[in-house]
Amino acid sequence: MKKDLKIIAMIPARLESTRFSRKLMRDLGGKTVIRQTYEATVATGLFDDVYVVTDSKEIFIEIDKMGGNAIYKTTPHETGSDRIAEAVQDKQADIVVNVQGDEPFTSKNLLQKLLAVFKEEDAAEIDLATPMVALKTTEEIENPNNVKVITDTNDFALYFSRSVIPYPRDKTKNTKYYKHIGIYAFRRQALLDFAELEMQPLEAAEKIECLRHLEYGKRIKMVETNEQSIGIDTAEDLEKARELLKSSSKN
Repeated sequence: MKKDLKIIAMIPARLESTRFSRKLMRDLGGKTVIRQTYEATVATGLFDDVYVVTDSKEIFIEIDKMGGNAIYKTTPHETGSDRIAEAVQDKQADIVVNVQGDEPFTSKNLLQKLLAVFKEEDAAEIDLATPMVALKTTEEIENPNNVKVITDTNDFALYFSRSVIPYPRDKTKNTKYYKHIGIYAFRRQALLDFAELEMQPLEAAEKIECLRHLEYGKRIKMVETNEQSIGIDTAEDLEKARELLKSSSKN
């Protein structure tokens, strides 16, 4: 599907993390987390180019020495999208996919579904696409770490929130709740625009970067999936990832 659209992946990669220091350079199956993520992204075969964008010399060297594409940028940024927007300025692409550096098991199927929307009838209306997954339990729905999203009848995002949306005033209705997954497929210009736009009150209050797009009138296409992303945010997450990698290698 990529033959008439140039599609690249960019992996923002900071070395330091407040929750789990140096997580991207931790060992995962004999390779660093960031190398596993890079190789898995390349292995999907969906991208014309894959880049790691980092402010760390250590991460840059790690990717460069394996023959990968690494971009070293030291400008401080609020978000990963801001970081890749700087890196993409001198790159030719139609679609830029932001793949999280701490998610080494990103699904090819999920990425395919995300990119497919740019071939649909309403593609011209789409500035960016991003996935959502149904939440099943009250605990999941009420957890502020799960960013919820509501959409219109054509699956364009109306709002994102850490609060419970929609509010279930009528308990008899079978209300569905969806969690936003932080993987983005941008039109290149929408990504460049994002970096030039100032943060507005909704984004500042909720700390959700998608709200910046909505506050400036950008259209976000939501893609429903059953696949949960697997991020490494803690030492416990890393142990789970190691077990998952072991079990998958046996199959």
